Amino acid sequence: MYSLKCCSLRALFLLILYRSMQVPEAEGKSEILPPTIQKIIKGYNKYLRPFFDNGPVSVGMSMDIASIDTISEINMDYTATIFLRQRWTDERLCFDGNKSLSLDGRLVEMLWVPDTFIVDSKRSFLHDVTVENRLIRIYPNGTVLYAIRITTTVSCSMDLTKYPMDKQTCTLQLESWGYNINDVMFYWTRGNDSVRGLDTLRLAQYTVEDHFTSVSEAVYETGRYPKLVFHFELKRNILYFILETYVPSILLVVLSWVSFWISQSSVPARICIGVTTVLTMTTLMMGARTSLPNANCFIKAIDVYLGICFSFIFGALLEYAVTHFCTLHQLSSKELPMCLTPCEPVPTETASELMAKAEEPPAARKDDDEDDEEGKNRALAAITNNCSAPDNTNKINSNKSNQTSIDRKSERSKHSVCSSPMSVMKRLFCIFDCFHVKNPYHIDNYARFSFPLSFIIINVLYWVYYLYF
Repeated sequence: MYSLKCCSLRALFLLILYRSMQVPEAEGKSEILPPTIQKIIKGYNKYLRPFFDNGPVSVGMSMDIASIDTISEINMDYTATIFLRQRWTDERLCFDGNKSLSLDGRLVEMLWVPDTFIVDSKRSFLHDVTVENRLIRIYPNGTVLYAIRITTTVSCSMDLTKYPMDKQTCTLQLESWGYNINDVMFYWTRGNDSVRGLDTLRLAQYTVEDHFTSVSEAVYETGRYPKLVFHFELKRNILYFILETYVPSILLVVLSWVSFWISQSSVPARICIGVTTVLTMTTLMMGARTSLPNANCFIKAIDVYLGICFSFIFGALLEYAVTHFCTLHQLSSKELPMCLTPCEPVPTETASELMAKAEEPPAARKDDDEDDEEGKNRALAAITNNCSAPDNTNKINSNKSNQTSIDRKSERSKHSVCSSPMSVMKRLFCIFDCFHVKNPYHIDNYARFSFPLSFIIINVLYWVYYLYF
């Protein structure tokens, strides 16, 4: 029991001795500082801003952009390393002399500094190799220069509707966290020239076209706060996408047109080209979307172009299916109108004869087509003569004799009953004849001309719209 009391008294005595020898932190630091600095910080309160009772303190800012490392469309942000410099005047730090004092960055904890923060920052850190990258410089009139090096990831809202021919405007916003406009005022020290370094940057996909600064205020529920905004416009370099996406998609479309010059009897060859190009185009479309956000609200320019190319490739595959179907069912192209009289024979051919004609050379099929045209013309002439014969008879009888009004009405009704259905049939026959494929082998000839022409026209409209509108 006695030994326990002795140990307690000894521990209490050592604690009192330690505290009596301990020096306050600020006093300990001031003892190792030069006399000029000791005189400056004597009685200095870092928890009170300058001009506490005489209006707001003005803080001027300038920046150097050291690098812009990453611009991400998926996360919609960019990562930049900046040198941020802040200047303000603190009348409590005035001293005699004509030279400025450069202090160790660790002494910043003894001075008042603005509570500046980056508004849209997602992640930020202050570089600390080999020591914290801070600079403190005090001038005789009390002006303080405070500079730090920061790497920050800042969000940037992007409009990707014209991707990859788009331009993005990103911002870097600086605000005061706790001091409102009655306490602190922010301003750019040199206007638009306050931000430097962008002219020497070399980015992977972008080119910095323009940049400017602005001064505004941020309004929150707790008050109005000073705000500085730096705007810079980025233009995407399209050459990479032309070589990576546009040229391969154009070559795939041209490859799908090769099937138009292959014989229709070579079914495996034409089907292989069509299916291969469709699958390759699908893979190219999936690869182009890997570096983009999966958002339904964005219909990008590259998606439109890949959709156009896919439509042409798929259309080339469907063209052969239609051609092959028309070749097997060529019998339907030989039918005549059903308004022929019963006494007129309807030409008929067997399926084997039609298939034999389909395999004939073009010169022989041309003669057959001319014979078909003559047959159709004779059929139409017969229809016209049959319908107009009662009309001529009625005209002769009306010139020879005077008939009653009832006879004339009956003649008119007979004429209208015959003429109106025939005229409708003639018009329908002409309309169907325009869309009728007389020779399925001509479909490839039409495709050789129509597919490239339409693709060129759509390309001109596409590039003009997305580059100039």
